[in-house]
Amino acid sequence: MDSLTITEVRLTPVLVADPPLLNTQGVHQPYTPRLIVEVVTEGGVAGLGETYGDTKYLDLARPLATALVGRTVTDLNGLPELAAQVCGESSAATGADAVDAGGLRGAQTAGKLRLSVVSGFEVACLDAWGRATGLPVHALLGGKVRDRVEYSAYLFYRWDAHPGGRGEPDDWGAALDPAGIVAQARRFADTYGFTSFKLKGGVFEPAQDIAAVRALAAAFPGRPLRIDPNGAWSVPTSLQVAHELRDVLEYLEDPVSGTARMAEVAAALKGTGRNPSGGGGGGRREGLPLATNMCVTSFDEIPEAFTRDAVQVVLCDHHYWGGLHRTRELAAICRTFGVGLSLHSNTHLGISLAAMTQVAATVPRLDHACDTHYPWQTEDVLTERHTFRDGRLAVGDAPGLGIDLDRDRLAALHRRWLEDDGGYRSRDDAAAMRVADPGWVKPTVPRW
Repeated sequence: MDSLTITEVRLTPVLVADPPLLNTQGVHQPYTPRLIVEVVTEGGVAGLGETYGDTKYLDLARPLATALVGRTVTDLNGLPELAAQVCGESSAATGADAVDAGGLRGAQTAGKLRLSVVSGFEVACLDAWGRATGLPVHALLGGKVRDRVEYSAYLFYRWDAHPGGRGEPDDWGAALDPAGIVAQARRFADTYGFTSFKLKGGVFEPAQDIAAVRALAAAFPGRPLRIDPNGAWSVPTSLQVAHELRDVLEYLEDPVSGTARMAEVAAALKGTGRNPSGGGGGGRREGLPLATNMCVTSFDEIPEAFTRDAVQVVLCDHHYWGGLHRTRELAAICRTFGVGLSLHSNTHLGISLAAMTQVAATVPRLDHACDTHYPWQTEDVLTERHTFRDGRLAVGDAPGLGIDLDRDRLAALHRRWLEDDGGYRSRDDAAAMRVADPGWVKPTVPRW
C-alpha cells in the first residue's frame, strides 16, 4: 500500500476557450475556468482529475490538496468529511435560495461547493489507483455493464462571435432562430453521429423555443428531443409548452425553478406525452417526464422531490454529487424509486468526459443519452481528443481513465489563466452579456 500513498497534489487552474453560447442568464464568457488536479503517489504514478476552476473552488481546493498528502488513493469514503474539516466555507457560499449563475444548478451551499471540489480529487485518486494496479476505473467501480456510452447533441442559441473581438474564432456561425438550430443539429449529427438532441431554451420567448423544437422534430422525425430553459418559465407557461410539444419531447428539463413548482407541473402532466420506451422514470408514471439538474443536486434534496413526484429523471453530474462513487449511490436510489437517470454536463474538458464515461459504463440502467458540451470545447489538456462514433464513446480497458496529459497544452492554458486581465477567473454569464448590452441585468425567474 505504500506505493499508493499520496506524496504530492498539483493544482493547475486553466482558462479554456468557450463559444458565445446563450442561456437565460446571459452568454458564456470567451474563456471559462477549469481546475486540473494531479495526485502523485509514492510509487511515482500521477492520477488526473478535473472540476470547476472558479476562485471560490480554488479557495477550497488548496487546503484539501495539502491535507491529502500522506493518505492513500484508496481512502475515498473519507474525502467528503476531510474536505468539511479542512476547507471551511468559501466566502462565495450563499444561502439556500441563491442561484449559481455559472452552473445554473439551483441552490448553492457551502456543502455543494465542497463536493464539487471533492469530485476532482476523487477522480484523480481513482485514476492513480487504476494506473498503479493496471485496472480501468470502471473495474474499481465494480465493472462495466456496457461497452459504449451514448451522448446527446447539446444545441444552443449562439452568436457568431464574442462581442468586441474577444475570444477564439470558430466556424459555427450564429444560431438565433429555428433554422439556425436545425442547421447546428445537422452538423452535430453529421460530424459526431448524435441521434438525440437537447436545446438550451429560455433565451427567447417560449413561442420561439416551441418553433425550434418543432423544426427539429420535422428534420429528425422520431429522434429523442429535450429542452432545458433553466427554470425560466412559470407554471402556466411550462404547461403551455408541454402541451404544444408533448408528442415530440423525450422529457422536459427544469421548466420551472424549485421543487414545489416542479411538483405542480408534474402533477398536471400525468397522462400526457409520448413517454418513450426505456425512459421517463422507468415505468413509474405515465405522462411527459420532468428532468432536473437544478432542484435535485444533493442527497438531502431527494426525499421531497421523490415523494412529491416532482421529477421523473435526475440528470446526475459527478462534479455536483462529489464523485463517481456517489454517482453510483444516486443511481441505486433512483432505481429504488423508479426514477430515471442520465448524466448532466457543463463546460468541461476531456478528463471530466473520461470520468463521465467510466461511471456511466457501470450504471445498470441508464435511461437516456448523456449530455456533453465537449464538441463545443476546441481546446483540451489531453494528448488525444475523445472521438464520438455514432454519438457514442467506447469504454476502454486501459488503466485508470485511459487518458494522457499533454503538459505543453496544460502549460499554455495555465499561462492564459496567469495572464488573465479580463475577469475570467470566475464565470459570470451576466457580466459577459453586459459587454454586448451594458444595460443587461440578470433576469429573475420566472422570465415568462
